[in-house]
Amino acid sequence: MIVVTGAAGFIGSGLVGKLNDMGIKRIIIVDDFSNDDKEHNLVGKKYAQRIDRADFIEWFKTHGDEVKFVFHIGARTDTTEFDKEVFDRLNLNYSKDIWRYATQHGVPLVYASSAATYGLGEHGYDDNHRVVENLKPLNPYGDSKNDFDKWVLKQHIKPPFWAGLKFFNVYGPNEYHKGRMASVVLHAYRQISRTGEMKLFRSHNEKYDDGEQKRDFIYVKDVHNICAFLMENRPESGLYNVGSGKARTFKELAVHTFHAMNREVEISFIDTPEDIRDNYQYFTEAKMNKLISAGYSKGFHTLEQGVKDYVENYLLDGKYL
Repeated sequence: MIVVTGAAGFIGSGLVGKLNDMGIKRIIIVDDFSNDDKEHNLVGKKYAQRIDRADFIEWFKTHGDEVKFVFHIGARTDTTEFDKEVFDRLNLNYSKDIWRYATQHGVPLVYASSAATYGLGEHGYDDNHRVVENLKPLNPYGDSKNDFDKWVLKQHIKPPFWAGLKFFNVYGPNEYHKGRMASVVLHAYRQISRTGEMKLFRSHNEKYDDGEQKRDFIYVKDVHNICAFLMENRPESGLYNVGSGKARTFKELAVHTFHAMNREVEISFIDTPEDIRDNYQYFTEAKMNKLISAGYSKGFHTLEQGVKDYVENYLLDGKYL
């Protein structure tokens, strides 16, 4: 039996589908199922039982011996939420409980960390454990993820295998419910559909031209492949970057979205809001050496490939993965 938390969400629901494709149907799905919009993500998925997030820890405490693997993907991911107590409860302490019972029952664990832990990138984007204590995230969400990473690295008793995945900018199907926290690709698609143009943030850094700000964008299907690889191969435990390893500009992303929609490119620029301007990231790029050295060889979708697949096979017809 395999557990997936956050199973009705963006990454988690697609992971359930990936496990189904691998012939795995004895899955315990865990989430806050009160958001009806997320139910679309689970249509057609095969699983054994659904457990509310609030009830899962007690269930895991008593049923842990039946569990073969845990994917802890669920988290509060709103980077505009600044109530630290919310993140301490839903991200940090909840994750500690899952870790403790995974350890107690000898269950391998993969959990969602985040590239938000890297802050402005003062220490680079290397998933080296030695830098974790020095990282300075930019918001309480990033703090909660880094606090858990730091706590994990200090534990002497651990699950038989564990991996913390530092997700970079993930985009792809099943994120319709995410609102303002959805990927730039989905926002671009909706804006272009509505207005025929795309507005990008103007650069306020002399090193970058307008629209040339760069991010490491990774297609969600690659994330699912990486999760499956870690479950099947269980390389050395540790923190792993999950990005494409190739930074691309927001302008490129917008252009490829226009092309996939068969629309003429119309891009304009607006000032970056002052409340986020000082902490705005102009560059992120995952160092992927550790995962590749661990044996991951499937490669990654290019931005062109990922956007084309996402737009043509999902967004144009409102389909789900």
